[in-house]
Amino acid sequence: LKGAHFIEICSQRKIPLLFLQNITGFMVGKKAEAGGIAKNGAKMVQAVATTNVPKITVMIGGSFGAGNYGMCGFSYKPDFLLTWPNAQTGVMGGQQAAKTMEHVMRNSAKRKGKELDEEQFAKQVKGIEHHFDNQSDAFITSGRLIDHGMIDPRDTRKVLGFCLATCLEAQLR
Repeated sequence: LKGAHFIEICSQRKIPLLFLQNITGFMVGKKAEAGGIAKNGAKMVQAVATTNVPKITVMIGGSFGAGNYGMCGFSYKPDFLLTWPNAQTGVMGGQQAAKTMEHVMRNSAKRKGKELDEEQFAKQVKGIEHHFDNQSDAFITSGRLIDHGMIDPRDTRKVLGFCLATCLEAQLR
């Protein structure tokens, strides 16, 4: 909710937004849901989607799930979307996906009254984790044009200065 309010204030005052992404996603669970995470997350996503100020996103770490949207990921058309070489992005991380699928497969087998072959099951879970981790690698996502370029972390300040100057020039034209 604070993030949504901050974005709205920046929009009113014509202050460009810089998103540094290192987010696993929004919290899940009964406590978070009772606290209004879905409603507040939706407010932040709406604020990001409707703001009319320049938006620059730098993926500096993980960028997963709804957190990617709330922090101005590719779908929200930031003016610039840059990636550090160590960054990862995806629907969810490999470990998260593997744990989720493990839970689903165990519950499904239990409902059907079937025994799981633990060795085969462990291979499947490891395969899911490996697949998701490989697909989230910065070189894979950048190669698929999910960003505007990969930058050396040491050049971040210089590149951000260029991006802000470019956004200002675009507004003046």
